Amino acid sequence: MFPIFWILLLLPLVSTQTYHWGPCPTPSVQPNFSLQQFLGTWYEIAKLPASFERGKCIQADYTLRGDGTIRVLNSQFYKGKVRTVEGTAVVQDPKNPAKLGVSFSYFTPYSPYWVLSTDYVSGAVVYSCTDVLRIFHVDYAWILGRSRFLPAKEVEYARQLLAKENIDTFKMSVTDQTGCD
Repeated sequence: MFPIFWILLLLPLVSTQTYHWGPCPTPSVQPNFSLQQFLGTWYEIAKLPASFERGKCIQADYTLRGDGTIRVLNSQFYKGKVRTVEGTAVVQDPKNPAKLGVSFSYFTPYSPYWVLSTDYVSGAVVYSCTDVLRIFHVDYAWILGRSRFLPAKEVEYARQLLAKENIDTFKMSVTDQTGCD
């Protein structure tokens, strides 16, 4: 009964997220990933629901710090204001650099931030998953572009890639990138 109590307590926290029974899937990541080529600005084209991303004009800027960590600066236009949050990403295993970890607080552990696919110049597909006692998991997925809009065929390719990796894209929504500066 004790685990059931915690699950029921946590469910409202993930109600705006995409959660599924069972452990996280383990998708393939970008082979021969180059962090240097991935750095820079990426615009959110589409995403699975995330309670921390409710605005429009969402983008992420990745820059390498002197200590080898990656500065992540996310911004969005929400309730009439540009809102930003800064975090840190790290390559957790140099043998598999496409599996990054990211944290937006000194008090939280690094969450998975896996680059499943990218051509570095136009698009990328990123996935994150949090396992809760291997009973259920919370999915996050993003389709990113170097510009605010991607051709429909690139977005469809990204959705198919996620589906092939057993990541449910039913709740995926397009991010509003209109009227952005």
